Amino acid sequence: QVQLVESGGGLVQPGGSLTLSCAASGFTFSWYAMNWYRQAPGKERELVASISNVSSRKTYADSVKGRFGISRDNAKNTVYLQMNSLKPEDTAVYYCKVLLRNIEYWGQGTQVTVSS
Repeated sequence: QVQLVESGGGLVQPGGSLTLSCAASGFTFSWYAMNWYRQAPGKERELVASISNVSSRKTYADSVKGRFGISRDNAKNTVYLQMNSLKPEDTAVYYCKVLLRNIEYWGQGTQVTVSS
C-alpha cells in the first residue's frame, strides 16, 4: 500500500535551518509529482512546494520563495524540503502528499516549531 513517512522536524530558533524528508513506498515514485503542505494551528492546510517527477519543475508558495528548496532522489524514493531563514510563522505540521489516479495520499506529518 502507499506509504509516506515524514521526518526531520523539530524545534529551531528563528533564522535557523531544517531539512525535512519524506520516504515513499507502494508506488512508482519516479512517475509522480510530490508536494509539501503545512498546517498551522487554527489555519487551513496550505501548499508549500511542489516538484515534478523528474525535478524539472519546482513551484513554491510566495511565503517561502527564496528560503525553502524542494528536491527529490528518485533512487531513494525520497522527497526533501530544505528550509532556511526560518521564521516563527513557519511553525506548523508539515505533510507530504502524492496524487495517484485522483486519490490523495498523505503522510502523518512532522512538527516544525520556530521559536527562541
